Amino acid sequence: MQTSELHDIASTLRRARADAEPVTAPTKTWPALDADSAFAVQRINTEAAVADGDRVVGYKLGNIAKVMQDAFGLDQPDYGYLLGSTFAYEGVPQERQRYIEPFVELEPAFILEHPLRGPHVTVADVINAVEYAVPAIEIIDSRVENWAIDLPDTLADNGSTGAVILGGTPRRVTDLSLSDTRGILHFNGRPVIEGNTRNILGNPFAATAWLCNRLATYDIAFEPGQVILPGSCLQAVPMNETGRWAGTFEGWGTVEFGVSTA
Repeated sequence: MQTSELHDIASTLRRARADAEPVTAPTKTWPALDADSAFAVQRINTEAAVADGDRVVGYKLGNIAKVMQDAFGLDQPDYGYLLGSTFAYEGVPQERQRYIEPFVELEPAFILEHPLRGPHVTVADVINAVEYAVPAIEIIDSRVENWAIDLPDTLADNGSTGAVILGGTPRRVTDLSLSDTRGILHFNGRPVIEGNTRNILGNPFAATAWLCNRLATYDIAFEPGQVILPGSCLQAVPMNETGRWAGTFEGWGTVEFGVSTA
C-alpha cells in the first residue's frame, strides 16, 4: 500500500478513538490492507502518540484463546503497543461514554526484569526475563463499527486496545501455577464468567514467547520494566452498565474497577 493510504487509515482510526465514534472497517475502504500494512498503521499512530508526549510501556497479545477468536470471528491472534496513556487506576471509575463498544477481559500481566528479543525466544527465556506478575483487566474497544473486524482491522486499530488496569498483588512467577490458575470475573458481586490460564496458549509464558517472536519480524524487542499482556483467560464480557467489576485469580489476587456515566 502507498504511504499516503497508511496515513489516511491511521488518521481515520485516530479520530474515531478521540471522538468515540465507530468507523467502517478499514479493509472495506482499503481492500489491500493486510497484516503487515496494518501493523505499519499501528506504528504510525503509536509514533504520533509518542510525539504528543505519550510513551510505549509494553505490548499486548489478544485473541489468543479460542473462545476469544470464536467471539470476534477471528482465527489468529492480534497484537499491539501498550501506551502509558491507556493505563488506568483501580480506584478511578471508567466513564462509559469514553468508549464505543467495550468489553472486559481478565488476564495476567508480566513486568520484565530482563530484555527479550526474538526470533526463537523460548518459554524458559520468558520465565527468566519476568520479574513478577500481577492480575490485570484489559478493556478492549474497537473503533470499527459493530466489531465487524478482520485481522488487519484490529491490527490497524492497535489490537482494539481501550484501557489497562493493573492489580496490586505482585507475585514471583515461581510462586504461581500459570498453567492451571482459575480466573473469575464478577460484576456487582455476581460471577459472570470464568476461565483458566491454560487457555492462554497452554500457559501465558508460551503466549509471551509467541508475541515476542512475532514482533521480532518488525524489529521490536521487549525491554526491562515493560508490561506484557499475554491475553485473556476467558471470553470478554460487554461493559454496558454502570457498576463494579472484579477479576480474581484463585490463590493469587483481585483487580477491580468501577464504571460510571460521567
